[in-house]
Amino acid sequence: MSRTVITFGTFDVLHVGHLRILRRASAYGDRLVVGVSSDALNISKKGRPPVFSQAERIELISALEMVDEVFVEESLELKRDYIVGHGADVLVMGDDWEGRFDEFRDVCEVVYLPRTPSVSTTAVIEHIVTNHG
Repeated sequence: MSRTVITFGTFDVLHVGHLRILRRASAYGDRLVVGVSSDALNISKKGRPPVFSQAERIELISALEMVDEVFVEESLELKRDYIVGHGADVLVMGDDWEGRFDEFRDVCEVVYLPRTPSVSTTAVIEHIVTNHG
């Protein structure tokens, strides 16, 4: 029986932390589905537009060998619908979200994976601005 894994993120300024969490997430099943935050959702969550456009981020994530399907996450309130709609057996998120998605344990397994230490999109952007601005 195949298992579908789902995860969500902005995936702006793609870095090794993104690759590692997607690789580890894919190991929990046979199929990895990734919800990429829309530009509008990113602005509402983070108060700024992403560096790379929604189309560019989808293209980048779609090109990764471990990713089987990519869709646009339009709203945080629709997470349950995305999980059920994609037939996900497992939801995988970074441990910076620990406990935030436990409400979905009634429809799938929920796994929080440790993030890659000292790597974050915000830190990468700040480094670029500070050292190359």
